[in-house]
Amino acid sequence: MLMTSTASLSTKLVRIGAGLLVVALASIGLTLWVTWQLEGGAAAVNEAGRMRMQTWRLHSAALSQAPTAEVAELVAEFDRSLALLRTGDAGRPLFVPWDPDVHREFAVVESLWADQRAQLVAPATDIGPPPLAPPTGFVQAIDRLVMAIEHHLSGFTAILNLFQLLMMALAVAGAVVMLYTGYMYVINPLANLRQGQRRLESGDFAVRVDVDTNDEFGQVAAGFNRMAGTLQSLYGNLEAQVETKTRHIEAQRSRLEALYEVSAFLASANTIEELSRGFAKRVRTVVRADAVAVRWSDEANQRYLMLATDCFPQDMQEEERNLLAGVCACGSLQPDARTRVITIHSEDNAVMRHCERAGFESLVSVPVRLQQRLIGEIDLFFRGPVTLGVAETELLDALASHLASALEGLRAAALEREAAVAEERTLLARELHDSIAQALAFLKIQAQLLRTAVQRGQADKVQVTLDELDAGLRESINDVRELLVHFRTRTNTGDIEAALQETLQKFQHQTGLPAHLHVSGHGLPLAADVQVQVLHVVQEALSNVRKHAGASQVDVDVVKGAHWRFAVRDNGVGFDTDAHLEQTHVGLKIMNERAALIGARVEIDARPGQGTAVRLSLPAHPVSAQSGHSPLSELPELAEPSSAAVASQPSEVHP
Repeated sequence: MLMTSTASLSTKLVRIGAGLLVVALASIGLTLWVTWQLEGGAAAVNEAGRMRMQTWRLHSAALSQAPTAEVAELVAEFDRSLALLRTGDAGRPLFVPWDPDVHREFAVVESLWADQRAQLVAPATDIGPPPLAPPTGFVQAIDRLVMAIEHHLSGFTAILNLFQLLMMALAVAGAVVMLYTGYMYVINPLANLRQGQRRLESGDFAVRVDVDTNDEFGQVAAGFNRMAGTLQSLYGNLEAQVETKTRHIEAQRSRLEALYEVSAFLASANTIEELSRGFAKRVRTVVRADAVAVRWSDEANQRYLMLATDCFPQDMQEEERNLLAGVCACGSLQPDARTRVITIHSEDNAVMRHCERAGFESLVSVPVRLQQRLIGEIDLFFRGPVTLGVAETELLDALASHLASALEGLRAAALEREAAVAEERTLLARELHDSIAQALAFLKIQAQLLRTAVQRGQADKVQVTLDELDAGLRESINDVRELLVHFRTRTNTGDIEAALQETLQKFQHQTGLPAHLHVSGHGLPLAADVQVQVLHVVQEALSNVRKHAGASQVDVDVVKGAHWRFAVRDNGVGFDTDAHLEQTHVGLKIMNERAALIGARVEIDARPGQGTAVRLSLPAHPVSAQSGHSPLSELPELAEPSSAAVASQPSEVHP
């Protein structure tokens, strides 16, 4: 709507108020002027009426022959009254409302007074005072003057009454104007704004308020219309935006769900074949590809091995099972390659024509990296054109990263198992070499000595040799049994106490010696691999007690804490540590090697005739190290020692 007024609300109110004020001031001024005229005319009427009384007094004084001075005073007073009427007195106020009738009657009065005055002030003669005309005509002239003045004043009275009526009408009109102005410029715009606000609150964003002025309310109405238009635009786009956001959130949820599902599967897979096949199937489902191939490269990235496929043509699997790098677009990834879309029809190499014959039109190549090293790729085949957005690319890269981590985890687990087996084999070979192999070599020498004694007929040496063979065999049997006990030791509990109790029970059953376990303190449980090494050290110490201590009681003390401590004490014969620890001692060597695997320390405390104590102290955070083990290829041969070597070999001492 076109605006019909450009004045502001304050300007309009000032104009209307100023107009009403001017009218009110003019009415008040006219009323005051008319009232002033009436007041002055009334005073003139009173003065003219007093002239009639003065006339009768003059004639009375003249007829009574009053003194000349008294008559002169009355004449002067009458003159003053005429002069007052003629000139008026603004101070009283008094003035004659002159008009032609009043002027005519006043002139008659002045003319008659001139005659009267001449007679009154004429000197007396001998025959007496001059005769006076009767005052009746003069008084009548004065009456006519008063009547003329009163008639003129009646017009002012009518005007005053008219002004009063007009002021009442102006008051009513002013009130009406003020009410109309308030309604038009204040109440009505406010009502329109309020009605528009209510419609806007009810959801009618198409509501608009008519703007027909440029005042404050017009500006507010224009602002309301702009606000309503903005809200209508926002509301109109809100549904589309909500739908877009919903689709975006749903897509993100689907991607996260797919990523979680694939990650959970990769974490649960136990073999590379199971992992790669399951991954290929799930990735094809997530990206809705027509076929998937997972390829793994060699260390030099010269060949790509087909690790797993899903919905991939069988003939292409046979042809591309072992693919040379650079022969096909699938195997042409550079070290800095990124996920990309390849149009199969644009490639001219022969291998890509296999994909074209199979009906594939597009290929998505996803590099698989592990620590910035390219180790393979994932090929997604589509039978139509395909485009990748940022979210899809990030999802594929994340899936490829999870696949690399999972495969590396399986490889690390396989290496760990291989290292564990190698460690057990190394320890087994070492213990066989250091105990049973030595004993067998000794028995072989004794058998040779027995054969020599029989051939020479030395019966006493035969019996001694047979006794030594019998003792050696019994010792070998015990060593074998003890070795079996060592390598059957496992702990699956969170606390080593149960495993130690079981070890002591086996020791008591084997030797018949009483053994007691004492546990004190509190500490975090040891890892399972650390517990195994601790048990082996304890078992080796118990083996030395069985072989050499001659003890009647064994105690195992365990102190838990930040640093675990273990002690195996016996009341046997003991030995001199200064004399024996410098010699080669198989049991102590084995204990030190096992302690070194977990960063622990073995200490021997022994006195001749006072028993022996073997103490094992663990670090604050013991960890089993497997990197320091020798591989099987580096183990020493089980060589047969010479008789001289056996003869010079010291017997085992009890640490």
